[in-house]
Amino acid sequence: MTAKKPLPVPLLGAHMSIAGGTPRAIDRALEVKANVSQIFVKNNNRWVGKELRDEEVELFRRRWRESGLGPIVAHSAYLINLASPQPLLWRRSIRAMLEELDRCRRLGLSHLVTHPGAHCGEGEKWGVKRVARALDRIHRRARGCNVKIALEATAGQGTHLGYRFEHLRDILAESRFPSRIEICLDTCHLFAAGYDVRTRETYESTLEAFCRVVGLPKLAVLNLNDSKRELASRVDRHEHIGKGMIGLESFGLFVRDPRLAQVPKILETPKGQNQEGDLRNLRLLKRLAKA
Repeated sequence: MTAKKPLPVPLLGAHMSIAGGTPRAIDRALEVKANVSQIFVKNNNRWVGKELRDEEVELFRRRWRESGLGPIVAHSAYLINLASPQPLLWRRSIRAMLEELDRCRRLGLSHLVTHPGAHCGEGEKWGVKRVARALDRIHRRARGCNVKIALEATAGQGTHLGYRFEHLRDILAESRFPSRIEICLDTCHLFAAGYDVRTRETYESTLEAFCRVVGLPKLAVLNLNDSKRELASRVDRHEHIGKGMIGLESFGLFVRDPRLAQVPKILETPKGQNQEGDLRNLRLLKRLAKA
């Protein structure tokens, strides 16, 4: 009788605070028994970040190496809008992305996740071209940087781009550097944008649509979040796993799908005291992965 192959260890983690310095994020990830993580590389609500000193970089890299943690990715600051029609804000967003990419490079991170941006009434086609132009400027000025930008699919609030797979496809097609751009999918965003993932049938339909429109090899990061709001609400409100409108069945499909085994799956759910939320949600996801 042939022994069954052991299931691969799922790549599960959570977004971790860098309060007290980036190395503290490693400690916090280990406290919740994560094996992957996501961080900000500077204050996410400010344009200019605190200086990242060489000593901090060396300590972060050493702790990461010693910790056994797998991939760590970064999420960009929320002020950035690569689709902005305002020249000053657009150029400032480009400069901010360049700074964050350099911080990621120094820390050894593989990806910088960012929202495509909001077109502010100029139209989606115009916005797609605007984002692609911004990304081209960034990549021309960061030629020696091997950190990839992962465009995040959004819920589509207001005039935000990225709530349709076609937006992501078209940004890639417009860019002169498509090989340096990958994709992040967020389960709450998908659901709020109108992609139903609650049953095996609808999950497969959504994944097939992504494969057809963008391509599965482009998927670099998954954010696992339940949704406080209903399907196609276009409202981005994260909820604990299994406590929202998506439900447990969907998350079992994501964490058990062998096609997604090598994609880091990262929580952005409410923390609670002492990271209680992360501990509970990660335990639940690990149980679902073994089911």
